[in-house]
Amino acid sequence: MLVKNLLPAFAAIGSAAAQAGVCKGTTVNSQADASQLASCRTIKGNLIVGPQSGAAIDISGPEQITGDFRVEDNGQITTLTSTSLQSVGGQFRLNNVTGLNTVDLGKLTTVQSIYWVAATRLDTLTLGPLTKAETIRISDTFLNTLDGFALKSVGSFKIDNNRRLQKYTSQLTDLSDELVIQANGIDLEVDLSNLNWIANMAIANVTKFSVPSLQVVNGSAKFDSNYFTSFSAPNLTKTETGDISFVGNGFLKNMTFPKLTQIAGGLLIANNTGLDRITFFPKLQKISGAVKLRGNFTEIQFPSLNNVKGAFDVSSTANIRKSCDKLSESAPRSQGGNGDIEGVFSCTADNKQANDDTDGSTSDSGNVDGTDGSTDGENSASGVVLNAALFGLVAVAGLASAL
Repeated sequence: MLVKNLLPAFAAIGSAAAQAGVCKGTTVNSQADASQLASCRTIKGNLIVGPQSGAAIDISGPEQITGDFRVEDNGQITTLTSTSLQSVGGQFRLNNVTGLNTVDLGKLTTVQSIYWVAATRLDTLTLGPLTKAETIRISDTFLNTLDGFALKSVGSFKIDNNRRLQKYTSQLTDLSDELVIQANGIDLEVDLSNLNWIANMAIANVTKFSVPSLQVVNGSAKFDSNYFTSFSAPNLTKTETGDISFVGNGFLKNMTFPKLTQIAGGLLIANNTGLDRITFFPKLQKISGAVKLRGNFTEIQFPSLNNVKGAFDVSSTANIRKSCDKLSESAPRSQGGNGDIEGVFSCTADNKQANDDTDGSTSDSGNVDGTDGSTDGENSASGVVLNAALFGLVAVAGLASAL
């Protein structure tokens, strides 16, 4: 009798649990499996779509996945949809899903991270839009837009090898780790109009890059092999710990840094063959690393520069003797200057190989205009010191000077 009376109670408890809509993490191997989740509101754990799932998977019903949402090594799936999913507490991972062409998650706004790699046919994307994520990696997809992303803050954002991606406009205001954009569509235009603070950025193979509001780079800003003709950072005032470098940007003709006063690392400008003048640092006062300039420059000016902790190494294919003479006034006292430059000063003109030298090493021979400031008469084009140590060793030099 007691058992008979308890059965309805247990049934009621089970019903209440079902109504609460909390389900354990699971693996979906078919649409039939996915349909069984329709009554769930929360999936506690990971939701995995198996490699033999079939072509179309609809995960409608669940609103939240507390763990990861993963689809990996699946060549069958073509469409992934949900009319209900709003958040993923872990990683949203699409990896090696070479048949997937459509992701339609129109209510998804929050994830911990995104990792989409080798979704080579993915060309249709609908998100909530996405407003919260800590890290994002999108690589080797067929996407031509990232309109589903409406993030204002993110840690790491890496976009690479998306060959159809031609435009990326973002409302990001700060990025706490790194922004990496490289090897996407050849005409890619990047507009980060609201970005005012970033930790690090590495930009390559971009046709247009806009950061009109950027004020501070905490680490380094590196631009390699881009296609833009001009670059402007009208509000950038400083880098707090790192370098600024422009290497191999063959179409670059002009740059403007009207408010930049301090570079906490080094400055490297090399093999930007269309850039014939370096006159765009009117307020730059201090460089805590080394300076290396290589190119076809006819004129070089740093009117406000009064302290360089490392070496200052310049070489041009053109006649820059007047610039060399002016710059040499700031050379170390041991080289006859006023000591504003603390490392070795070298400046050479008419060096046909100037654009071939794009690494981080600097001359240690102290040449000025092709003549050696020391007594050994070596040509400055051949004298170099250790590589990436260029920027890193400056910290040691700074420490030594402080002791």
